[in-house]
Parts: sequence; C-alpha cells; structure tokens
Amino acid sequence: MKTLYHIAIILLFIGCKDSKKNETTAIDNTPETATMISDHPGKKIMETKCYACHDATTPEESRLAPPMAAVKMRYLMGVSDKNEFIDDFLDWADKPTLEKSKMPGAVQRFGVMPYLPYPKEDIKLIADYLYENDIDQPEWFEEHYQKNHGRGQGMGRGMGNGNGMGRQMRMGTGQNTIDYNALGMKYALSTKAQLGKNLITAIEKKGTVGAVEFCNVRAIKLTDSMATVHGAKIKRVSDKPRNPDNMANSKELGYITAFKQMVADGKDISPMIDEINNEVHFYYPITTNTMCLQCHGVPNEKVTGETLSTLKAFYPKDQALGYNENQVRGVWSIVFDKK
Repeated sequence: MKTLYHIAIILLFIGCKDSKKNETTAIDNTPETATMISDHPGKKIMETKCYACHDATTPEESRLAPPMAAVKMRYLMGVSDKNEFIDDFLDWADKPTLEKSKMPGAVQRFGVMPYLPYPKEDIKLIADYLYENDIDQPEWFEEHYQKNHGRGQGMGRGMGNGNGMGRQMRMGTGQNTIDYNALGMKYALSTKAQLGKNLITAIEKKGTVGAVEFCNVRAIKLTDSMATVHGAKIKRVSDKPRNPDNMANSKELGYITAFKQMVADGKDISPMIDEINNEVHFYYPITTNTMCLQCHGVPNEKVTGETLSTLKAFYPKDQALGYNENQVRGVWSIVFDKK
C-alpha cells in the first residue's frame, strides 16, 4: 500500500491540528447560500479534519489525496437521497477498504485512506454539509475530471441532488486579490504534509519510538527545507515546547494566548495575520485531538511508559505533556513577502 495517502494520520504527532502557485476564481453566492455555508458546523469540522489532505489549494502534482469536490462528486453517483449519501460516507469512514472505495483512481495513486477514529457525529455533519452546499474546488479540477471521465458529467450546478458541486478558487491573479490567510495556510499545510510523509515512514519502520526519533533529528530540518521551497520563514512554536528551539517568542506567545481564549470561548478559529512593511506575519494554532494525546497527553494515562522513556531520552527538557483534547499546543508562525 502506498504510504503517501496516510498523511491524514499526521495529526497523531504534528497536527496536535514546489511548484507554481495554485490558481483559484471566486463565484458569487446568494446571501442565503453564504449564510448556510458559514453557519453549518460540518464546514469547520471538514476544514479542520479533512483539509490537511483534501483541500482545494494544493497543486494537482503535489496532492496527498483527491479534493473534497471530487469526493462529493463520486459519492453523489448512484445515491437517491441525502440519507443514502450520509450512510455511504459513514460506512467508508468506519472501515476504509479497497473493496468499499468509490474512487479507484484515487486509491491507485494515493492508496487506501487509513482509519481515523473521528466521532460518528462529526462524519455525519461533514457529509451533510457536503451534500447541501457548494464547496471549493481547484481550478484544474474541471478539466482533469472531463479528461478522465468524459464530457457530459460536468461539475457545475444541477448534479445529483441539484446542489452545485463547487466554486473554483483563485489566489494571486491581479493586484490586491491575494488572500494572505489562504496563502499562509497553504504554506503551513504543505509543510505539515512533508513532515507527516516522513513521519509515517518512521512509524512503519520503528513504531512510536521511531516517530519520536524522527521528530528529534529531522523535523526542524524538514521545516527549514519547506521554508526554502516557499521563500518564507516557517516555524512551529509553543509556550510549552518539547524541543527548546521551538520556544515561542513574546509576540508568538501573545497569539498563543489569543487562540487559547478563542478555543475556550468556543469561537471559530481562523488564521491571524499582521502586515508589517512588505511582509506578512501569519499565525495559526496547533490544537490537540485524541490521537495527539498518545505523545502529548497525561503521562501514564494517555502516554505509555515506553513512550515517556523515549521522550525523556531525546528531550530532557520536555514541557509538551499533560494536554487534553482540543487545547492549543502552539502555533504555526510564518513570515513571507507581500505579493
């Protein structure tokens, strides 16, 4: 099985949540549609739990998984109503297998998606949101789909349940049109993907111990290499770092505090940017989930004795323990030039 698609599991350690720029176009939405999209809880869950691999901004040649627009298209085929659509989604998420897959081309390229222990209710909300709303799709996707599946099966409005399949996204074409939040997220997620790809290899070879060794030896180096690729300064920093080199500075600590308050208040989390002269300073939280707690949770409850011993050997000044689910563990701190 190909390991690249297993990048979704990066949340276990580094999610604790190349080429040319990807071109994207925005279309008009009615006020009713805009309200539906912004208010639906499935949207936030999808962006948090799925977009590390299934986003609409990663170039076709660099993808780790098909965009959600493609997933929606395939799951609409052959279903009679929303309940059947949701049931198919739940069945796949409960136990992904080659036999269940509706996307043979994606499986051939990326491998079978690994099982991820997300709550059933979250999967239902994601599926409900997908069925009822237009979603973003890469600019290249329409042509890609027509090339591989033939004409007459367009991705526009009127497919399946009558809802539109997606909205094309465009970044960086024309003056004053760049979404710096989206650009910063692209840099963060692509870096996260590279870390995750290498992390999965370490896990497959040596288990959790191998993952700890990888983080100790290579994580910062890989982050630096992705910074070079993007022409940006990319850091993962924390107020309670595992590696002292990842200690947040005073400004970054302020953003960590702000994100913690947002999470505590139950607010939607969005990137924060600070434009200084000709630079954009981008910040986005790294939050914990159930899987993260295996390395960052309460010792001897979520973190095993073997893992603790390995962590102590590699990180004698480790502060990154004792977390519970959905807590801010740090931030992505990225600086890049204005376009």
